[in-house]
Amino acid sequence: MPHLPHISEAEFEVMKIVWRLAPVSTNEITDALTRTTSWRPKTIQTLIKRLVNKHALSYEKQGRMFVYTPLIKEAEYASQQSRSFLKRFYNGNITAMLSAYMEHEPLSETEIDSLRSLLFKDSEKGGR
Repeated sequence: MPHLPHISEAEFEVMKIVWRLAPVSTNEITDALTRTTSWRPKTIQTLIKRLVNKHALSYEKQGRMFVYTPLIKEAEYASQQSRSFLKRFYNGNITAMLSAYMEHEPLSETEIDSLRSLLFKDSEKGGR
């Protein structure tokens, strides 16, 4: 998997809108984010420009509008962030991460069943 650019928390909020609505105009992004944040339109436009410069977004001019599409898949970005978090805080040890989580948040039966299912599928594929 290619290395994906670092995206700040604020930029990530923009990306979530683009992933959900793409292709999406500047106005649509701005409308969505002014409803959920206290950001001004200029701030949102700056975040969009940063994401274009980081090659996270591409754009096309349609008349007087700019329309954006993601260059990064949401699943790829989530996967990279998960691996980075796991390495940073748990030295890549998923068991340690899950144990730490379960100390504070017990898993429901549904979550346990989902994990069993995932582990079973992985073991059928040969696992690691």
